[in-house]
Amino acid sequence: MARHARPTVVLVHGAFADASSFARVIPELTAAGLEVIAPAVPNRSLVDDAAYIASVVRAVEGPVILVGHSYGGAVITLAGTEDNVRALVYLAGYALEEGESLGELQGGFPDSGLGEALVYTPFPVAGSTENGTDVSVAIDRFPALFAADVDPDLAVVLAVSQRPLAARAFSEAASVAAWKTKPSWGLVASSDRTINPDVERYGYERAGMTTVEVDSSHLVMLAQPKAVAELILEAAGSTGH
Repeated sequence: MARHARPTVVLVHGAFADASSFARVIPELTAAGLEVIAPAVPNRSLVDDAAYIASVVRAVEGPVILVGHSYGGAVITLAGTEDNVRALVYLAGYALEEGESLGELQGGFPDSGLGEALVYTPFPVAGSTENGTDVSVAIDRFPALFAADVDPDLAVVLAVSQRPLAARAFSEAASVAAWKTKPSWGLVASSDRTINPDVERYGYERAGMTTVEVDSSHLVMLAQPKAVAELILEAAGSTGH
């Protein structure tokens, strides 16, 4: 591998969303000459989702900047230990400590208002007689909570095309915290109504991240794509590649 190979940016989406949530950021990154991969996260289990993203990262030849939005932040906290990951970027995300779950981190702060808007739906689990539980956001509540500053027509599309998160992902503990060994950047969405911004600030401060604040809803990648791209490019430029 060439020492100065340009990094590939791997964009990891969160719960209630899919990789299209990066649609406005990807052109900014490719215009800057970076390769980009935006995989679909299964959203079934924190540990299994992280293992899947780690396999995506391992398949990349050369250095990787691993970016996680929301729940994707928890995923990159585990997957970011892969050898070729040079930096982590959290976008309105969960920066878990080793041994900590999403529920534990979020539970230490006042609720953002998301909790009362969640919908729980059973789904069949292969090889089991017990159902799993999918968690999504009530369609009529989604635009205001998730995408208040996104084009209203697009917010409606996002609301009805959610990718749910299995409930088990909220209670699984992080087996490792990659930010302890990898340079990390964090973006706080200061008008976030999905995750309490103080949850973001706390996780980033605890990790000693380089942090910026952007006045944005939770979907900062669609609302403020240039600010997001700038932070990712800063991380990419600081890795020496």
